[in-house]
Amino acid sequence: MKIRRIHHIAIIGTDYERSKEFYTGVLGFELVSEVFRAERESWMGKLALNGEYIVELFSFPDPAVRPAWPEATGLRHLAFEVDDVEETLAELDRGGVRHEELRVDPHTDKRMAFFFDPDGLPLELYEA
Repeated sequence: MKIRRIHHIAIIGTDYERSKEFYTGVLGFELVSEVFRAERESWMGKLALNGEYIVELFSFPDPAVRPAWPEATGLRHLAFEVDDVEETLAELDRGGVRHEELRVDPHTDKRMAFFFDPDGLPLELYEA
């Protein structure tokens, strides 16, 4: 098997419009396309960051909640590489986005911090 790269990451939000605004307006993703799938009562938006790494944003009626935080089985978090974590946290503060304090990864000595999307899904900032 030869996997070339990650094609996309799928996220389900409880409020499609709120999540779309967060990922595009706050994080800077570009809405590439969106479609309402009537048979599933579901929106699906394709979001791009710097022309790649597509995030598929979904809505479903009454989605199940995340079973536990942060150590539930499954995808633990999505990490974004940034030039300056402290500066990015200040931007999140200006946008009213909840986040944890800046810390240093003990294995790499890189600065990092966790923050949360509108549904409380854990996201990470990791300094390049």
